[in-house]
Amino acid sequence: MNQIDRIEKALHKALDDATRQSPPKLKAAMRAAVFPGGGRIRPRLLTSVAEALGDPDPAMTDAAGAALELLHCASLVHDDMPCFDDADLRRGRPTVHKAFGEEIALLTGDALIIEAFALLARAGASRPERLGQMLALLAGAVNGSTGIVAGQAWESERVVDVDRYHRAKTGALFEAATMLGALAAGAPPEPWRNLGALIGEAYQTADDILDAVGDAESAGKPVGQDEHWQRPSVVEAYGLDGAIARLDTLVERAGDAVPAVGDRERLVGLVAALATRLCPPELRAHP
Repeated sequence: MNQIDRIEKALHKALDDATRQSPPKLKAAMRAAVFPGGGRIRPRLLTSVAEALGDPDPAMTDAAGAALELLHCASLVHDDMPCFDDADLRRGRPTVHKAFGEEIALLTGDALIIEAFALLARAGASRPERLGQMLALLAGAVNGSTGIVAGQAWESERVVDVDRYHRAKTGALFEAATMLGALAAGAPPEPWRNLGALIGEAYQTADDILDAVGDAESAGKPVGQDEHWQRPSVVEAYGLDGAIARLDTLVERAGDAVPAVGDRERLVGLVAALATRLCPPELRAHP
């Protein structure tokens, strides 16, 4: 089974278990929030780290990857709501609040967050020596201090530290991806933190470039949002050429940050592939 199929299988099982007795509209909304997915970049990164370390506990890897993706999907549902971006499209389809209403959208995000922690807790019951640290890492990726909740909250502040904002909004989940991948394989997580942080920073830089010069059709979501909502962005801070140069530097540093493991070259290749996906040639050539 290839990696994407493996991740999709884990997500389908997680949603089937989570929505078995859910009210019909909530069940449909939760599935719409998760399927069809985007690139599944975060669980792919987590799984790649675990595989580079031998992947001795595939069930734990699958649960951690699915939990991380559920949190990401929950954040998108809430981010799209009228009180934040008021977006009509996500991945080329109507957003959850457009399709199901604001009340169900709010509950959908909440339910996905709860299921993420429940999923990891169930899978980790047989690995109590790792479970506490994994749950703490997952919580740190979404909390109100350094996680995506804090990242969203920074958008309501008058004065914003762009680096701190981006580390919380985007980088936190990528750090969690690499570190949870290591923990799922029974390895120390700390050597993997910097790789996740750099990939997260590269991802946010590329997203800012896409928002500035991309189009809604290829992006699968509205663009021009940073300017519209007067949010800080890398393009605003460095200009388009500077943002692209920054992205290239971050990708190079991320490749160098891959720890020395048996399958290191495969991980370095994944980082390089992400760079092309994040900022394709047509964006680089934009006038």
